[in-house]
Order: sequence, then structure tokens, then C-alpha cells
Amino acid sequence: MPNPKRRHSHSRTRQRRAHDALTVPQFYLDKETGESKVPHRVDPKTGMYKGRKILDVKESE
Repeated sequence: MPNPKRRHSHSRTRQRRAHDALTVPQFYLDKETGESKVPHRVDPKTGMYKGRKILDVKESE
């Protein structure tokens, strides 16, 4: 198994780690209900996507 011959410099290590930062999850506010939702996903409560009915959702009691 190959092993590095020389150690990486601090600069090279930090350049690699510059891409490891966490990103904030994206969301939007629904126009009808006002709650935050993840974009490009079917709404599990209503079964709607882009204003169209995609899924038949059972009414929970």
C-alpha cells in the first residue's frame, strides 16, 4: 500500500479543508401555509408539487 513520502504543508492541508465547511440547508416558505419546505420535493402532507396533485394522501385522524 503506498504511503506518502513527504508530509503535506499547512497550506496544502488547509486548501483541501476549505471545502469541508457545512452548508445551511435550503428551504422556501410556502405561499399557502407559510411553513418552510425543502425545494423540489413533494409535500408529504398534501401530496402537491408545483401546484399539481401528485400523491393521494390518506387523512389522519
